[in-house]
Amino acid sequence: MTSSYRRLLPNAPLLNAARGEQPSRRPVWFMRQAGRSLPEYRKAREGVGMLDSCFMPELLAEITLQPVRRHDVDAAILFSDIVVPLKAAGVDVEIVPGRGPVVAHPIRSMADVQALPLLTTSVSEVSEGIGIILDELTPTQALIGFAGAPFTLASYLVEGGPSKNHERTKTLMHGEPEVWHALMNRLVPTISAFLRTQIEAGVDAIQLFDSWAGFLTERDYREFVLPYSSEILAEVARASAATAPETPTSIPRIHFGVGTSELLGAMSEAGSEVVGVDWRVPLDQAARRMATPKVLQGNLDPALLFAGERALRAEIELICAQADAAIAAGDAVGHIFNLGHGVLPSTDPDMITRAVEIIHEQRN
Repeated sequence: MTSSYRRLLPNAPLLNAARGEQPSRRPVWFMRQAGRSLPEYRKAREGVGMLDSCFMPELLAEITLQPVRRHDVDAAILFSDIVVPLKAAGVDVEIVPGRGPVVAHPIRSMADVQALPLLTTSVSEVSEGIGIILDELTPTQALIGFAGAPFTLASYLVEGGPSKNHERTKTLMHGEPEVWHALMNRLVPTISAFLRTQIEAGVDAIQLFDSWAGFLTERDYREFVLPYSSEILAEVARASAATAPETPTSIPRIHFGVGTSELLGAMSEAGSEVVGVDWRVPLDQAARRMATPKVLQGNLDPALLFAGERALRAEIELICAQADAAIAAGDAVGHIFNLGHGVLPSTDPDMITRAVEIIHEQRN
């Protein structure tokens, strides 16, 4: 399905901020806002497997919209999972409760890489779900598309599941670099196709999420990861232009990784307009690490949502002041408030709502 137009949304705060324009209020959305912290999510998912729910249009739409209705956030994030494009391509992968994604046949050789299925078509269930979501969102609420970055997908494929040390991944990188690069080249079209599905269905922005990049040195990131993430972000721009040629600007691209404080300079070279920052580095310091001024996204520690309103307000005000200082110094061009990672499952939803209210009170 290809849209003949894109929602322009001139008054959507998140899109204004992402383009370096002045939003009507400081925009906020939260990673993992759609999910386990919400009782309505748990009710909707009763008896339905995680990956199954990502391929059920009405259900994925309902889950995506729940936090927008409850919290008044400025964007919905498409309900999905990092391994959804692999599943859609035909990889035997399942999400095991208490463990995470588990791959039946891990990548161990060049033959395994060559046998890895490719996603070559759109994912109709996701397109249909996006259409349902867009019908409910207002002209000030953006829909963010989502995909896992190639390093994180490669790590799951090589390790066979989540890993604490990524020893197989790093061994393949350094011991058989030709196999590693072949794997990354094999993943790029699948991730790009999954994002293209979302762009053609009408998402307003996309986030490329790298869960495990923080385990790498900057040297390894630049050699083994950056070229492939850059290629995907460039493909997003091409798909955006092809989908809505009458729209003068590409959809904004957000690039985020966990534990990537020492990689921010390299990540900022990948091509996104927005760089997400986790909670480990203040936003004004993060801005100075960027290769060029970017829109900052972040970076409240998710644990602060448990600390009570006084502590929460103080931290929100500090983060906004740091972002504003970076913008005033010319080190950044805007700020989108977010967490420094995702909402924790046991978070009180009322504290999320209160956090959004406090953020919206902050001066732009």
